[in-house]
Amino acid sequence: MPSQPSKKLESFKNPAPDRDYEIAFDCPEFTCLCPLTGQPDFARFTIKYVPDEKCVELKSLKLYLWSYRDEGAFHEAVTNRILDDLVKAVRPRKMIVEGDWFVRGGIATKVTASYEQARRHRP
Repeated sequence: MPSQPSKKLESFKNPAPDRDYEIAFDCPEFTCLCPLTGQPDFARFTIKYVPDEKCVELKSLKLYLWSYRDEGAFHEAVTNRILDDLVKAVRPRKMIVEGDWFVRGGIATKVTASYEQARRHRP
């Protein structure tokens, strides 16, 4: 059976939880719909994070991003929702989600949302 879009983000155990290291994803084919006109909006998303105990599983991220294809969403709302959903799924030490929205009506938009875990003592 072919893959279907899904809002479920999967994770796996971080293989190096005692080290800070960055994982970066380049997602150049994001689409959703303009909530006012219903026309397609296109963006390139960059996701960078420092994992804690869990890492994002890539196929689930692909299906998650695909799930927005038929949804209406403002650029600011969808960028922040993606950050919130990823933080909820993997509880990273740090994460930045940047939506680089393609030109629409002569204006390109870039929305950056970030999260940083409260410092905790590590033995």
